[in-house]
Amino acid sequence: MRWYRKLHWQILLGLFSGLVYGVLAAANGWGLFTEHWVAPFGTIFINSLQLIAVPLVLASLVTGVASLSDLKKLSRIGGKTIAIYLATTAVAVTIGLVFVNVLRPGDQIPEGVRAELQATYAGDVTAGAAAAGELAQRGPLQTLVDIVPANFFGAASSNQNMLQVVFVALFLGVGLIQVPAKTAKPLLDVFEGMSAVVIRLVDLIMLIAPIGVFALIANTITTVAGDDLGRVVDLLGALGFYCLVVVLGLAAHIGVTYVVLLKVFSPMKIKTFFAGIAPAQLVAFSTSSSGATLPVTMERCEEKLGVSEEVSSFVLPLGATVNMDGTALYQAVAAVFISQALGMSLSLGQQVTIVLTAVLASVGTAAVPGAGIIMLVIILEAIGVPIAGIALVLGVDRILDMLRSATNVTGDAAVATIVAASENQLRMPDLSEKADHIRVKR
Repeated sequence: MRWYRKLHWQILLGLFSGLVYGVLAAANGWGLFTEHWVAPFGTIFINSLQLIAVPLVLASLVTGVASLSDLKKLSRIGGKTIAIYLATTAVAVTIGLVFVNVLRPGDQIPEGVRAELQATYAGDVTAGAAAAGELAQRGPLQTLVDIVPANFFGAASSNQNMLQVVFVALFLGVGLIQVPAKTAKPLLDVFEGMSAVVIRLVDLIMLIAPIGVFALIANTITTVAGDDLGRVVDLLGALGFYCLVVVLGLAAHIGVTYVVLLKVFSPMKIKTFFAGIAPAQLVAFSTSSSGATLPVTMERCEEKLGVSEEVSSFVLPLGATVNMDGTALYQAVAAVFISQALGMSLSLGQQVTIVLTAVLASVGTAAVPGAGIIMLVIILEAIGVPIAGIALVLGVDRILDMLRSATNVTGDAAVATIVAASENQLRMPDLSEKADHIRVKR
């Protein structure tokens, strides 16, 4: 098979083409043209993925839970999944804290740049603070209350309510286990059919992935730069070291934490794993949304990594809503970076607070672009750092959001592989050079 027919190469081509075009657009003042005639294709691509996110999570989790056949199996797999997710998130935050404390990027911000950034993003800081203030006023058990929707159709109307959709799907799946198989079969057939159709729709949507990625990357560059490429250069020059620390932390988490877990707890070859999950990583990078990438992640895990449908349909939708390793690591680095830039030192107790708050906040962070900023406000308030400091990181947040989304998706796939191996439900993946798109066989 020729290399250019493979999905991940097509996506990479779209990504680099979008990068080149974005730089040219910023340098030549094509920002308005890009916004009106290029960016919409990226929006269409994201909307297409988000369109099927709720049906996919609902159908996959219902069939996944029902296929476990008994509550003991459900609790065993569920316990493993949640334990690994929380543990890897705690490790991610710790890695971020180590890098930011050792390298101290906040000390490199000049006073002039600091003041300019705070003035530029003052409005965004105010909006984030208001949203965080609403969250802070809630009771200690309000998160549990929010998980249980009063109206399922209302919850399903927004992808940001995915935890509520997950709860309903798990609840319905448990109910199907409790009734006789003959009674449950008609309803279960509906969800199985829905799951098969949605997976097939992923194939069709991925046909436009290279175009969508091109548009998203191009629009990101022109949005950050406006019609002045020098703004990107100046911004990256001032915040480049901070970005480098975040990137190093994410790379260490992927290259050490996930690799060690895969080597110790699964027979999966590391090369096979990353080759199999690469298209999902690229889609997550371009969309900045692990939730929107979920259909692609499930497709790759089942067909290219050999994860059973029973495991993937339970572990991956859950991971897309509660497993935010990249986001948690970024929040830890950003919080300490802001404190350093403002000349504040954090005690050991405050940094432990960052670990606990980031782990808990990541569970409730919506799998959509930019949601981590609101949680960052909560972390800053928890450790007593002025929230106005967020202005220092907003300028490069979009770029880092793309990287941490790719990390989140990698973590979801790694945990699915490990859980499948522990349940003896990890088969040898199909490594033959067939078309990358899935041929659904139910």
